[in-house]
Amino acid sequence: MKAWRWYDFGDMRLDEIPVPELKHGWVIAKTKVVQPSVTEAIRALGLPTLGVKTIRKLIAERAPIQLFGHEFCAEVVEVGDGVKGLKAGDRVAASSYVPCHECPLCLTGQQHRCRRGPVIGRHLPGAFAEYLALPAETLVKIPQGVDDHEGAIVQPLSGAVTAVATAKIEMGDTVAVFGQGVMGLYCAQVAKVSGARRVIGVDVREETLSIAKKLGVDVTINAKNEDPVSSILEITNGSGVEVAFECAGGSAEQGLAGSSTLIQTIEVMRDYGKIVQVALFGQPVELDTDVFRQKSLVYLFPEAPGRLAYTVDLLASKRVSVKPTITHLLEGLEKTPEAFEITSNKASYQAINPAQVVISR
Repeated sequence: MKAWRWYDFGDMRLDEIPVPELKHGWVIAKTKVVQPSVTEAIRALGLPTLGVKTIRKLIAERAPIQLFGHEFCAEVVEVGDGVKGLKAGDRVAASSYVPCHECPLCLTGQQHRCRRGPVIGRHLPGAFAEYLALPAETLVKIPQGVDDHEGAIVQPLSGAVTAVATAKIEMGDTVAVFGQGVMGLYCAQVAKVSGARRVIGVDVREETLSIAKKLGVDVTINAKNEDPVSSILEITNGSGVEVAFECAGGSAEQGLAGSSTLIQTIEVMRDYGKIVQVALFGQPVELDTDVFRQKSLVYLFPEAPGRLAYTVDLLASKRVSVKPTITHLLEGLEKTPEAFEITSNKASYQAINPAQVVISR
C-alpha cells in the first residue's frame, strides 16, 4: 500500500509499504477522508507547539516513520478476533488516545484519561495511508446521514464537546468564545445546544464571523474594529460572562494571538466564572495569579472516548453543522503535502477547517 512517511521535519515521502497486520481486538480499515489537525501541521515543520519534542524523538529514533492523521473517516475492511459490534463496510472515526489498561487511571475505570497508552498518529500509524490498523475499542461508527467529510471531523468536534462539558454550562448562561476558527465555531454551537442563553463570538476575520452568525452565534465582535472587553461588558451590563472559551491563542512567533486573548477572557469573566483554554500557545505564558480570585481556568486535554458517540449524534441530528467550515478538498493521497501547507497557513489560504484529503470513495 502507499503511505506517507516522515524522514525529518519538512521531509515527507510517499512510500510503498506492507498493509498492516490484523491483531486480536483490532480492525483493518481503508482511509476515506483524512485531515491534518492544525497542531499536526505545525509539528510537521518542527515549530514550537505541544508534543513537538515527542515527534522530534520519534523521528530521530524511528525514521522513516508514519506520523499524524488521527482526524479521519475510514471504512472497515477486516475485523480481528474478539471484536464485537463492527463489521466490514462500517465507517468509523476514532479517539486518538488508546488506553494502556495498566496505569492507575485505567485500573480505576478512567481509561479516557490514560496518557500512558499509544497515540494514533504518533506511536501508531495514522490515516495518511491507504489502509490503517486500529484498536476497535477506540472506534465509533459513522451512521448514514453523516458523510465522510463530516466523519473526519468527529474527533476534533468531540474536543469541543469535551470543552463544553468541562465548563458545565447552566441554562441561561452567557458564553463568550474568543476565536471563531474551527474549534471556536464548534464550541459556540455545542454551547448553544447545551443550554447557553446567549453566545458571543470574537474574531478578527469578518468571513468567520459571518459563518458564526449563520451557525447560531447571537452576537459577533470584530476585534479589529472594537475592543472586545468593553463590548462584552456593555452587552452584559457590566457583569461579564459566566463561561468563556479561549480558542484563538497560539504561538505569537507564528503570527497568532499568543496569550493576549486569554487575558481578555479573564477581563470579561464575572466572579465564580470559568475559562476553558482550548487553544495551544506553544510557548510559556506569564500570568498574574491574583486575577484568578473567584475565577477558574481549565486547560483542556483531548476528548473522552465516551463522548464520541454523542458527537456523532450531534452531527446526525443536525444540531451541530460542520459543513460550512470545510473550505478545501483535495483529491488523492498524493495531495497530502498540500493539505499540510494549507493547514499550517490557514489565514493565507482563507481556510477554516483543515484541508481534507479524499483518499477513497
